[in-house]
Amino acid sequence: MKAFADLYAALDGTTSSNAKLAALVDYLRAAPPEDAAWAVYFLSGGKPRQLVPVAMLRELARQAAALPEWLFEESYQAVGDLAETIALLLPAAPHVDTAGLAEWVEQRLLPLRGLPPEVLRERLDALSRPLDARGRLVLFKLITGAFRVGVSRLLVTRALGEVTGLDAKRVAERMVGYTDISRRPDAAHYLALIAPDDAGTAAGEGALASIQRGGQPYPFFLAHPLQAPVEDFDTVLGAPARWQVEWKWDGIRAQLVRRAGATWLWSRGEELITERFPELAEAAATLPDGTVLDGEIVIWQDRRVQPFALLQQRIGRKTLGAKLLREAPAILIAYDLLEWQGEDWRARSQAERRARLEQVIADHVHPALELSPLIDAESWARYATLRETSRELGVEGFMLKAVNAAYGAGRTKDVGVWWKWKIDPYTVDAVLIYAQRGHGRRASLYTDFTFAVWNAPPGTPDRALVPFAKAYSGLTDAEMRAVDAIVRKTTVESFGPVRSVTPTQVFELGFEGISRSGRHKSGIAVRFPRMLRWRTDKPIEEADTLATLEAMLPGAARAVPAEDAA
Repeated sequence: MKAFADLYAALDGTTSSNAKLAALVDYLRAAPPEDAAWAVYFLSGGKPRQLVPVAMLRELARQAAALPEWLFEESYQAVGDLAETIALLLPAAPHVDTAGLAEWVEQRLLPLRGLPPEVLRERLDALSRPLDARGRLVLFKLITGAFRVGVSRLLVTRALGEVTGLDAKRVAERMVGYTDISRRPDAAHYLALIAPDDAGTAAGEGALASIQRGGQPYPFFLAHPLQAPVEDFDTVLGAPARWQVEWKWDGIRAQLVRRAGATWLWSRGEELITERFPELAEAAATLPDGTVLDGEIVIWQDRRVQPFALLQQRIGRKTLGAKLLREAPAILIAYDLLEWQGEDWRARSQAERRARLEQVIADHVHPALELSPLIDAESWARYATLRETSRELGVEGFMLKAVNAAYGAGRTKDVGVWWKWKIDPYTVDAVLIYAQRGHGRRASLYTDFTFAVWNAPPGTPDRALVPFAKAYSGLTDAEMRAVDAIVRKTTVESFGPVRSVTPTQVFELGFEGISRSGRHKSGIAVRFPRMLRWRTDKPIEEADTLATLEAMLPGAARAVPAEDAA
């Protein structure tokens, strides 16, 4: 545990990618395989199921620190991170424990799940005593499921590549599914991750490699945002004929894998979601073994894609009743073919993969499989005009894929490129009414805000502000400090960590989607809200109204019929 805690401190203490890479390489070269297996799991985003309920942990930590509840809460609000708060409040101790990370996780942490409070109190005390503050911080971050450090999965694969001499893309391919919650990493998994390639396991070795992959998907190829003005497209991109243009669908990115008579459906977050979408598993059964499709899961009714809010109902349900399956039927809109007849097709051109994909979908018709249509236009200016219809069609803009591009791993340009040419976000001017402290380095500042719009036009009797969105990103550090000062000066009342403020400040918010919601007071839910700018020029009386938001709600024509899209 000490070596891993030291690694965490080294990674958290620098913003240099080279320094982080060096720290990772040093750790992986020295760590036993069983410890390295868990380190790679955690650093790549893996999280075991919650070990101790947070409320119980807070109470046990408060008792261990012998603090009154109000003082513990004040400390937590000042620090902003529960694990760090507990590590700081417990009595100082030297780090005398010599057990490795694997022993800590498997023999000491995982057995905590489900224990009664009286047993947990003794266990947690015994676990924390032999650790210094650095070790305790990592311990409680693992227990709370809040382990995060400024390391990307790409950096982990680079470190593994440097340690082993393997190409980082090959490592990335092997790591797909490594952090799935149903798996427990061990020395064997790690050694397989870093094993040298041979003729039987190298990528692209045909049906044998496909069988050895089991149900694993391929690393997803990610798009880069395209932000150039359309007038520069001919210079930046060349002629439209060099690109395959499709709608950017608003759903869940997924790979549908059919091998050895079995089906697996993987989300881009490397979560196995086959059981949540039985209609897609049924569709995959019509495909021949050795087929892997890349595409977008959407809700599909009357030959149209439905709003993302309906898809969220499917995502959040553990059990799927007949009524939900009937009211929110899902399909996969396929837009790439990664494996065919057991052969890895990713190195082939976009044009060749597309041609074969069209044939596969035509030969294996199923209601839950649709082909993503291509959009043809004679110029980028014409594409720009078509893009303006995205909102009414329920899509997010265009995807541009170089016709000669291979299918890469992650967000790369070395084998070709995909661009996402998204429409501008919805925008609305809203009033700041609540504030809460941030986390991490923002723990001492009020940075998480709740915004409201008016429920009626100016001059209406009983006009009031109605909350509808929360946002914490989009401002500079200097702006955050300035808003924090205003929050402190205009606080009306405190509700635990939240402060209500006198409404004085207007912000322009941007968001990607909007839908009706019975769970919100405003009756409106928005997706991915963030602050675009601080409207210091605008009085609160001129902020937008609920009517403005309601006018943005999708109408009857919410998405694009596949047969009409080309």
